[in-house]
Amino acid sequence: MVRTPLTPEERERGEQLGRLLRAARGERSMTAVAAQAGLSAETLRKIETGRAPTPAFFTVAALAAALGLSMDELVGRCAPVPA
Repeated sequence: MVRTPLTPEERERGEQLGRLLRAARGERSMTAVAAQAGLSAETLRKIETGRAPTPAFFTVAALAAALGLSMDELVGRCAPVPA
């Protein structure tokens, strides 16, 4: 199956999510947060840097829980901006 290319808006939302997660991580190490969420540090690195702009729902949910963020907050801060 061929995956359709992401739109610029989808890429921007992925970058926003990465910035938000990085800010929420603060001084905590990437490896500690990734381990708490049940992910590899490389997966977290890809999300934070925008190289994985559309992570799976359960990956985002696990990171939100590890960082003390609500899914509502993530959606509110990463939702598309109406034109």
